[in-house]
Amino acid sequence: MSRWATFKLGYVARRNRVFASPKFQHWAARLPIIRWIARSRADAAFDLLAGFAYSQVLRAYVESGLFDVLRGGPLAAAEIAPRIGLSESAALTLLRAGRPLMLSEEPVADHWMLGEQGAVFASNPGVQAMVRHHRLLYADLADPLALLRADRADPTALSRFWTYAGALQGATERGTDTAEYSQLMAASQHFVADEVLAAVGFADVDRLLDVGGGHGAFLKAIGTAHPHLTLGLFDLPEVVATGGQVLADAVGRARVATHPGNFFKDSIPQGYDMVSLVRILHDHDDAPAQALLANIRASLTPGARLLIAEPMARISGAEPMGEAFFGLYLWAMGSGRPRSPAEIITMLKNAGFASARTVATAQPVNASVIIARA
Repeated sequence: MSRWATFKLGYVARRNRVFASPKFQHWAARLPIIRWIARSRADAAFDLLAGFAYSQVLRAYVESGLFDVLRGGPLAAAEIAPRIGLSESAALTLLRAGRPLMLSEEPVADHWMLGEQGAVFASNPGVQAMVRHHRLLYADLADPLALLRADRADPTALSRFWTYAGALQGATERGTDTAEYSQLMAASQHFVADEVLAAVGFADVDRLLDVGGGHGAFLKAIGTAHPHLTLGLFDLPEVVATGGQVLADAVGRARVATHPGNFFKDSIPQGYDMVSLVRILHDHDDAPAQALLANIRASLTPGARLLIAEPMARISGAEPMGEAFFGLYLWAMGSGRPRSPAEIITMLKNAGFASARTVATAQPVNASVIIARA
């Protein structure tokens, strides 16, 4: 171990002993500048403790339809209660619980309206679909140690959902069976595509292939913004059968090529100067993820590029999202893990890419981007 590593470990140990001291906590709470820091740390600690309650308040707003009700505000609690199937006192409790979370607002006594965050959620059905979906994660995390001790091959609420959803991808998306999956994909791919469009230029790209592109939501967004692009969709045969038609209807048949196949077993189609891998790599464990990168590299001519877009670990300002949220989400799903940009770049070099670099995005909680050159 290096001297720097030894020093750093010693520093962290000493810091933790100081922070754990009741005398230090008492002293820090009374000095003006230190008091502000101590209070912010205390607030953060309470948010950590109460986070599940906050998420359940949000879930209640979504599942009760309260956001839609508050669109028509201002309304009294007595008017709201029957519309969401609660007693007046229960409705008032929920309204008040959402007030500090900015989901609801009471500008005038007993006149309830959407809060700032509530207005965002109310206007985006896709985001509400994500909130509904997270009930599966909450169920799996009811006993987090039991989840972590279990074999990853054991079924969970999340793994059953994704297995079922995967089986449905080739079907026509209609009815209640596929509605949640469709809304979830539309919302989440939209977020990623927006980050990519804001951060990556496609003026020097002619042909873009999306590997594991599903029903083409990402390609549709990129292709609509850049009409010069020829778009390729590679996924399982039953998926591209539907996805290719959806994409052709959106951007024109002449611009779309479909490639049925399995990206672990089949060669990646050649002739594209950029390949995209959107929220695919983190879904797979290290060995298959490394094999996928090698398979993509084998399809690329020198100078062609690979674009990776997904939430990543250890991103400044979005650290909890990477390892706290997606770490447990992917564990519950039974496959994959969030990786830091440094880890992914090492994997890319091991796969034979000549270079790789990160591209900053405005909202890394939605996606970070890496571009590698063959």
